[in-house]
Amino acid sequence: MSQRTALPEPSADARAHSEQLRQLIQAEISGAGGAIPFSRYMELALYAPGLGYYSAGATKFGEAGDFITAPELGSLFADSMAQAVSGLLLELGAEAEFIELGGGSGAFAEDVLRRLDELDALPARYRILEPSAQLRQRQQERIATLDERLSSRVEWLNRPPQESFDGVIFANEVLDALPTTRFLIHDGEVFEEGIALDDNGNLVTTRMQTDALVAQAVRGLERNLGIELPDGYTSELLPQLPYWIQAVCGSLRRGLTLFVDYGYPRREFYLPERSDGTLVCHYRHRAHGDALHLPGLQDITAFVDFTAVAEAGHHAGLELAGYSSQAQFLLGNGLPERVESLLAGADTETQYRLTQQVKRLTLPGDMGERFQVMGLSRDIDAQSLFAMGDRRHRL
Repeated sequence: MSQRTALPEPSADARAHSEQLRQLIQAEISGAGGAIPFSRYMELALYAPGLGYYSAGATKFGEAGDFITAPELGSLFADSMAQAVSGLLLELGAEAEFIELGGGSGAFAEDVLRRLDELDALPARYRILEPSAQLRQRQQERIATLDERLSSRVEWLNRPPQESFDGVIFANEVLDALPTTRFLIHDGEVFEEGIALDDNGNLVTTRMQTDALVAQAVRGLERNLGIELPDGYTSELLPQLPYWIQAVCGSLRRGLTLFVDYGYPRREFYLPERSDGTLVCHYRHRAHGDALHLPGLQDITAFVDFTAVAEAGHHAGLELAGYSSQAQFLLGNGLPERVESLLAGADTETQYRLTQQVKRLTLPGDMGERFQVMGLSRDIDAQSLFAMGDRRHRL
């Protein structure tokens, strides 16, 4: 993990909060015999009840937080997603559902419901799977401002649905926050990166023996890529991904799952120049690589291996509907037409705001190329959503 750049100082209360989480992590390390896997550290840093980044009350999204997601820029992202899935929802019938994994601030739910209403394609239920009590409260407050016809359709889930349903599952920047395994090659053997304590009680990285599942997964990567990873090579993988995909999509009887995230096909993910992996942290709109800095106050993510997502979907009985850049997906699913209609008669300020949204969402140097969209379907044809620039051949 690379060294942090100059970062803003937290408030005294925020630092005390981080220290409380650090002490919890230190106790777990001591109880585990001196080290825990990085994946466990990431799980605690992000999701420890009442203390983790996504479990506590710090602002995360927007200008006042640590990063801006596509739904926070304005309604265009959700408008295009609504346009993309509206035909499928109508085809699936009156009982079709829309399930959002990780609802963020609630901005996406608010905007996509309004646009689906305009398209006469409202789902019977809009359900949000949100593990964070603090974020769930923000979402509920936001949804409560909608017309009752819309707000009455929304409910929250504590776990993936167990009963079969037809509909759409949507996840924006969810896969990158799954606690990831960090592996490294040393003397030709596979090890796992762990988190330990130095003599002063500070958190430090260490090399740990890994279990057979991780070692087999890494050797499987090498066989798939036709290479032998060199000594010192460090990166990430998600050995739990097939089980996670099955858990969240297993009850989908007929419909589509859309994953939007930053990532690469496998051959680009494990390039030689990415010899320290893809881990990135976000704090006050600054990206850096030190995951041990201020646990609980910063986001910790890793890029997504979309080849692994497609494989996991296949194992769960899903078909690959398509894979494209975010820009190609949005441009092929109504973004230009939506912008044109909103610009008509708009004042100068609105025109500027819409133009800036389009740039952020589609330009290669911003979200347009860095973010990818993958569709996994069951018993429905959704390939037309990826008619512009389907890149499945790169997987």
